[in-house]
Amino acid sequence: MANRFGHALVTGGAGFLGSQLCERLLGNGHRVTCVDSFATGRPDNIAHLHGHPRFELVEHDMTRPVEGSAVPTDVDLVFHLASAASPKDYQRLAIDTLRVGALGTEHALRLAANAGARFLLTSTSEVYGDPLEHPQRETYWGNVNPIGPRSVYDEAKRYAEALTMAYLREHGTNVAIARVFNTYGPRMRADDGRVIPAFITQALTGRPLTVAGTGEQTRSVCYVDDTVGGLLSLAYSSLHGPVNIGNPDELSVRRIAEEILSLTGVSVAVTTVEGAVDDPRRRCPDITLARAELGWLPSVGLREGLNRTIAWFARNAVADHVSA
Repeated sequence: MANRFGHALVTGGAGFLGSQLCERLLGNGHRVTCVDSFATGRPDNIAHLHGHPRFELVEHDMTRPVEGSAVPTDVDLVFHLASAASPKDYQRLAIDTLRVGALGTEHALRLAANAGARFLLTSTSEVYGDPLEHPQRETYWGNVNPIGPRSVYDEAKRYAEALTMAYLREHGTNVAIARVFNTYGPRMRADDGRVIPAFITQALTGRPLTVAGTGEQTRSVCYVDDTVGGLLSLAYSSLHGPVNIGNPDELSVRRIAEEILSLTGVSVAVTTVEGAVDDPRRRCPDITLARAELGWLPSVGLREGLNRTIAWFARNAVADHVSA
C-alpha cells in the first residue's frame, strides 16, 4: 500500500516525532523530503539520515510561502507536523505557534492540492481541552479556553483542522486529520517541559521528581513507534478523519513518576509544585475508529517503552543536559 506514494514531504521533520516518521518512511521505500526551520527541531535528530540516497533536508519556515523556495512540489504525500508541541515551547513561541497553525497549514495544504497529493495534518488531543467527555471520541467538540496560556496551541490546531476540511470541501484535496495524544520516546528534549522527559532527567541526575498539582490528573501515553505506525496507517488509508491516535491506557501523572523511579532504580522524593493553568484533569482517547477502520492499536507496553526511553536519555540527552 505504501508504494502508491513515491515522494513524501514531512514538515517539522527534524522534530522528535517528525524525525522518526522520516526514518519509517525511508524504510517503507519512499523518497523523503524533510522541511524544518529548526525553531524547535534539532539537526542531531536527522544527522544519521544525511547521505541516504532518498533523503533530502530543506531548511524552510512554513509560515513563508513555498513558491520560490527550495521546497519540492513533486510530492505524493504531505505530513504537516511543523509546530511547537510542548507547553514550554509554544508558550515561548506563542505568536509563531499561531502563525504555523494558520499560515503554515495553508501553505502545506496548497502544496498538496497543487500536486494532487494526500495531505495528513497531525493535530492533537489538545483540541479537546479539559474534556467533559471521557474517554474522548472524535465526535466530541471539546472544552477549550480560547484565551488561556495553552490556547495558542489548542486554537492553532483547531483552526488547522477547520482549514484542512475546508480544502477537502472546496477543492477536493485528499486530506486526513490525526489527533495525536501524548507521545514519548527517544529524541525528546530533556528540557522541553513534558512530564516523561522531565521525570527521566530528574531521576537520572538524582533530583526529586516534581509533579504538578495533585498528580492525580491523568494522561494516556503512547510510545513513539506506535504513534508513527498510526500516522502511516491513516496516511495510507482513504479516511479523512479526524482519527484519534493514542494509547487508551489511562495513568495518573504520579503513577508515571513512580514507574520511572522503579525502572531507574533511583531513590529520590516525589514532590509537588503548583499546577499549570488549564492543565487537563483527564486525558484518554477512544480509539474505536482507528482499531475498526485502520486495524491499528498500540503494541508497546508502558514499561517497555519507558525502558527504551530511559536507556536513550542515559546515553544522550542527560549527558548533554548536565554538561549544559
